[in-house]
Amino acid sequence: ATLADSFLADLDELSDNEADVLEEENNDVANMEEDIDGDLADIETLNYDDLDSVSKLQKSQRYIDIMQKVEDALEKGSDISNQGLVLEDDPEYQLIVDCNGLSVDIENEIVIIHNFIRDKYRLKFPELESLVHHPIDYARVVKKIGNEMDLTLVDLEGLLPSAIIMVVSVTASTTSGKPLPEDVLQKTIDACDRALALDTAKKKVLDFVESRMGYIAPNLSTIVGSAVAAKLMGTAGGLSALAKMPACNVQLLGAKKKTLAGFSTATSQFRVGYIEQTEIFQTTPPALRSRACRLLASKATLAARIDSTRGDPLGNAGKTLKEEIHKKIEKWQEPPPAKQPKPLPVPDSEPKKKRGGRRLRKMKERYAITDMRKLANRMQFGVPEESSLGDGLGEGYGMLGQAGSGKLRVSIGQSKLAAKVAK
Repeated sequence: ATLADSFLADLDELSDNEADVLEEENNDVANMEEDIDGDLADIETLNYDDLDSVSKLQKSQRYIDIMQKVEDALEKGSDISNQGLVLEDDPEYQLIVDCNGLSVDIENEIVIIHNFIRDKYRLKFPELESLVHHPIDYARVVKKIGNEMDLTLVDLEGLLPSAIIMVVSVTASTTSGKPLPEDVLQKTIDACDRALALDTAKKKVLDFVESRMGYIAPNLSTIVGSAVAAKLMGTAGGLSALAKMPACNVQLLGAKKKTLAGFSTATSQFRVGYIEQTEIFQTTPPALRSRACRLLASKATLAARIDSTRGDPLGNAGKTLKEEIHKKIEKWQEPPPAKQPKPLPVPDSEPKKKRGGRRLRKMKERYAITDMRKLANRMQFGVPEESSLGDGLGEGYGMLGQAGSGKLRVSIGQSKLAAKVAK
């Protein structure tokens, strides 16, 4: 009875819990429906024809404040008086962290504007987006071409590589696009101007970060150079974010999709980001560049971890790591060691320990080649041998049976061993 009572009590508890869970689920579903309605309302209020409703970064107060500080700092130059402060307390370091965050936001904003330009310009030249992948290059080309249908009248020299210009011109001559209406074209050109302005602002932010890299990340700057260090930090979102990143991801920071326009992929370097702009990478022979890139990424990550904890403000650790990289790359380029000729073994002129005797003679007699085998191994000149399958196939009989009647007949000499066994 007690066991049955306990089971019933458990069942009652379970049913109570189920009621609570069902109530919670109903509440969650109601909240979710409210959220979905709110999101849909937000999406409906967005006007995709208006650039200001899509791109809001340049109007934000944070963007204006940081850009103002960056311009003031670039005019003023580096402030040495704060060198003794802890890195986190330094206002200049805080500005650099803000700059890194802003540069990531600028990149995202450029992608949003790029999508806006692409959607508008697709009616005029739908194939262009597959030929020019980079958003800034795309914006420059769109601004240059405008509504012009004959691309021979448009000079794209300096905006794109000559091979891509050729492909774009050929594609434009067969495109199915139509000229854009004046108001749509104007919106597209405004979006291009905004993307280019954001790109200029991003360059300015990177210039500022680069000018302060010797103080913020001395070891990282020693290995990859201050320009590349600033780009790595900007893309990663700060020095601490870069320090937490694995080396394989650092190697890919800044990697872009290459537009090869039908040319061979053999000469192009894939899976290489900003690290390919370093001096060490450029001076490495092409065959070793992928290995050098992995090595640089791993050592740069170590240097970033040292810098994020202010482990070596003078940059000595960076110099040591850079020397290690140079030594390893030099070691890779050394020719393999010459193959040494193998000397012959020393001849042993001493007499053999083994001697003849009755037992050895018996063994030789036991394993000696028979007369029949001797004849089978021998061939007579100009006389074809018989074989087990005929026509020279199978096992050959050599001179067996060639003496007279054509039968396989061999006189067997009396073997002393056989006589002994018979006894």
